[in-house]
Amino acid sequence: MFQYHCLNPIAGVGLVNFNENYQQSESLEGADAVLVRSAAMHGMELPKSLLAVARAGAGVNNIPLADCAEQGIVVFNTPGANANGVKELVLAGMLLASRDIAGGIEWVKSDKEDGDIAKTAEKQKKKFAGCEISGKKLGIIGLGAIGQLVANAATHLGMEVYGYDPYISVDAAWNLSRDIHQDRKSTRLNSSHDQISTVPAIISPSMFR
Repeated sequence: MFQYHCLNPIAGVGLVNFNENYQQSESLEGADAVLVRSAAMHGMELPKSLLAVARAGAGVNNIPLADCAEQGIVVFNTPGANANGVKELVLAGMLLASRDIAGGIEWVKSDKEDGDIAKTAEKQKKKFAGCEISGKKLGIIGLGAIGQLVANAATHLGMEVYGYDPYISVDAAWNLSRDIHQDRKSTRLNSSHDQISTVPAIISPSMFR
């Protein structure tokens, strides 16, 4: 039987996929596998029994890759597993910003004792009218698992979408709507677009030349 240890809380919906050959251990010592989200493993003494480290997320910067390689420990990640959730947060952020919803909430809180708040709100609501995102230009830097979902969703909201990713994969390109425009320079996005979304992307000096 294999023993696995969770350095961070892992959703039960994922853990139920382990069959009877796997058992969760409360201790790292003696574990065959480690499941980790954000816990820093650098400097951690890895048991000799450890065979694999699984990262619940895309990045592996919190895992000592060199030490794992030296000890023959296989490291896995799960890119794209939370892509839809992040996409929804990006869209929510754009809507919050375009309508100043947070500002409206704070205004209501500050005037909640106003006995004539209905009339006051009628006068003040123009301050929080904001603007529609339909028809606005959105620049997306990075068209991976998250970026492509944001780009496609934004087109359905009526936005004019431009994408920049010099390392885009073939699969990501196939998944993009044909309504999305390619931009060959990230610097051009900053000056000509209404909103910019930067999603996880590989950054190198050559990208900005």
